Amino acid sequence: MKKKWTIKRILKIIGGLIVFFTLPSLLFFGFIYLKYNEDLPTGIEGEQADMLATKMLEALNEEAYLNTDYLEWTFKGDHHYKWYKTDNSCEVSWDRITVVLDLNNKTNSNVFVSQQEYNGSEKQKYIDKAIAYFNNDSFWLVAPYKVFDKGTERRLVKTKDNKDALLITYTSGGTTPGDSYLWHLNENGKPISYQMWVKILPIEGFEATWDNWITTESGAQLPTSHKLLFFNLEMGEVKGLRF
Repeated sequence: MKKKWTIKRILKIIGGLIVFFTLPSLLFFGFIYLKYNEDLPTGIEGEQADMLATKMLEALNEEAYLNTDYLEWTFKGDHHYKWYKTDNSCEVSWDRITVVLDLNNKTNSNVFVSQQEYNGSEKQKYIDKAIAYFNNDSFWLVAPYKVFDKGTERRLVKTKDNKDALLITYTSGGTTPGDSYLWHLNENGKPISYQMWVKILPIEGFEATWDNWITTESGAQLPTSHKLLFFNLEMGEVKGLRF
């Protein structure tokens, strides 16, 4: 005999499916949270922190980066960048949208939809989105070179295995001021990973590697991938040029 499909039975089935699909996710998140969540470490500001930051910049040939006129990369295969660093402008592309950002004056930015210039009601929304993309995605490319940016605080931290690590806190600028990053370096001062205390992540102290460094044509050293747990974050074909 066939069972009647009552509202109560349908709701019971829907509830069961929700539990079936969400419970493993909740358990996984709980495991990750307990395993990786850490409080923001304390550190000492001053000369020693600045010296460690300088050692990192020297290991990466900061001078070559400062003299790089143009950078190009793709973030996760979705966002494409052509950053004319000397002119302080960047072409940001995703889907059918291209925004040519004027990083000196955002209001002078231009928007193109399917290669046609766009001045409609959503122009500012596209510009704001491009700025948010650029702030996030360029950080994954050039963050080590930003340790002396205006509004940064540098602290020397001793890790559990008694190694020196560099804690950088951004008190202003970017999309989410207040974020902190703890850089772990190799014996030469080159970054191998950082831990993040950032507003957009529910887990504090989450670690991401900085891998597969290349030396670009301009001499700047840049990463081409990162790993977060089981996920790879690819930077595409990274280019750095001098004109």
